[in-house]
Amino acid sequence: MSESKYETIVVGGGIAGLTSAAYLSRAGQKVLLIEKNKECGGLVSSFIRDGFQFDAGVRALENAGIIFPMLKDMGIELDVVKSKVSLGIENEIINIEDISGLLKYRELLTKFYPGCEGEIDKVLKVIRKIMKHMDVLYGIENPVFKDLKRDRAFVFKKLLPWLPRFIFTIGKINSMGMPVEDYLKTFVKNASLRDIIAQHFFKNTPTFFALSYFSLYLDYFYPKGGVIKLPDALKNKVTESGGEIKTETKIIEVLADKCVLRDQNHITYKYDNLIWAADLKTLYKITDTDGLSPEIKTKIEEKGRLYRENRGGDSVFSLFLGVDEPLESFGKIANGHFFYTPSKLGLGSTHREDLRYLLDNFDKTEKKQILTWLDKFTGLNTYEISIPGLKDPEMVPPGKTGIIISLFAEYDLFKKIQEAGWIDEFIAELEDRVLNVISGSVYPMLKDKIITRFSFSPVSIENRVGTSEGAITGWAFQKSMPVINKIQLSDRSVVTPIPSIYQAGQWAYSPAGVPMSILTGKLAADKALKHHNFR
Repeated sequence: MSESKYETIVVGGGIAGLTSAAYLSRAGQKVLLIEKNKECGGLVSSFIRDGFQFDAGVRALENAGIIFPMLKDMGIELDVVKSKVSLGIENEIINIEDISGLLKYRELLTKFYPGCEGEIDKVLKVIRKIMKHMDVLYGIENPVFKDLKRDRAFVFKKLLPWLPRFIFTIGKINSMGMPVEDYLKTFVKNASLRDIIAQHFFKNTPTFFALSYFSLYLDYFYPKGGVIKLPDALKNKVTESGGEIKTETKIIEVLADKCVLRDQNHITYKYDNLIWAADLKTLYKITDTDGLSPEIKTKIEEKGRLYRENRGGDSVFSLFLGVDEPLESFGKIANGHFFYTPSKLGLGSTHREDLRYLLDNFDKTEKKQILTWLDKFTGLNTYEISIPGLKDPEMVPPGKTGIIISLFAEYDLFKKIQEAGWIDEFIAELEDRVLNVISGSVYPMLKDKIITRFSFSPVSIENRVGTSEGAITGWAFQKSMPVINKIQLSDRSVVTPIPSIYQAGQWAYSPAGVPMSILTGKLAADKALKHHNFR
């Protein structure tokens, strides 16, 4: 059987891959999108279980000057609603509607940390400055999605006046790259206060990104019918323009010198250009460099080593609940996107030093010690709670509520417990503790009302999505970063040392997210088109 030949093949059917495929097929290329799962979407997906519709990955979307311009450019119309955010500590909850939410936030913090008003005001002053920078950063439609040759009004009235402010803002972003925990230590002496501000961010999140979240809270929106509506719309654009999509297909080998892919069924595919929108460690693991020049092979090996030495970003544990209680009961307490901390004490050393000790001494640690640590971890953590039905009531059966409760979780712990043979027991224990904490505090109506209950762990995310260490974004915030992660260098972030191969997706930026997946997907498509035209 002769192998199929395509101008561009895209591997990975998440948002980045779908964006690349949509733009390439619209440009008239012969395009194939290959996805290992049955459905496209990756971490932007939804599913139905027992009549309840849940979001499997992201709980809401933020425009960031990227999503809406892309939708407009592609001619996609999504029915969306604002995804309102609430913040809560113990029994106090505030709703973030607009910029005045900062004053509510101040009142919330000063109530729990009296005597720290000066430190709180310093934090809020920094947040206000960052919000102004965010207004600049995402203040115009991203020019990548504009036809600059034709839209001269945009160029002269918006883009050119914006560029000097953008350059200034980039400088501010780069100057605030210190991990937020370390930054807060310079002027916030109360350890619990520092934890409450920072513990719901990824470990070592750069300060600018962490403290920009108030801007993101105001930017969140939600597609009616679930976040799956975004990848579904892009998928339709691919096929409408003649592109092909092949699911349940796993690429197991890349023959770089021949520009050939091989899947698990040993079917081969020939490409002129390849866009890899999947796990980068996997790309370098399965790429055969025989036949390439020694110089290129050396560059590929060096890049592959960087990926192998670095870790995927933080992962999460998510508990999904179907509840025999109407939406109104929950809507009276908080909005449908809710960051809740049941204790003002903060995690302290629980998720850093204590966890590291458990991992380093796992073989000598008894199960009871791990469960004791789990008690403390769940009792002091910050939870991201999503109730899809409060955004779109059609997503739940009448009179019932679906809830997603998430917290950051360490992949290594789950992996070690899996290898020790008691992962199912551990997950059940974790589910019980999360449910006890939430039903014993903010949502007492959960007791005896659960009719559906299941969870996703870092290990199941790794298996389903294919990201290294079950990461939900790109790379862990460590001293070194194996990819370009500065927005002003975004055009370079899609280039690889492997001939005719580009990369796209959440792996290209830190911080990462759906907007950056879309941006890099479009940039990779542009590179592939330009390369094809010069062939």
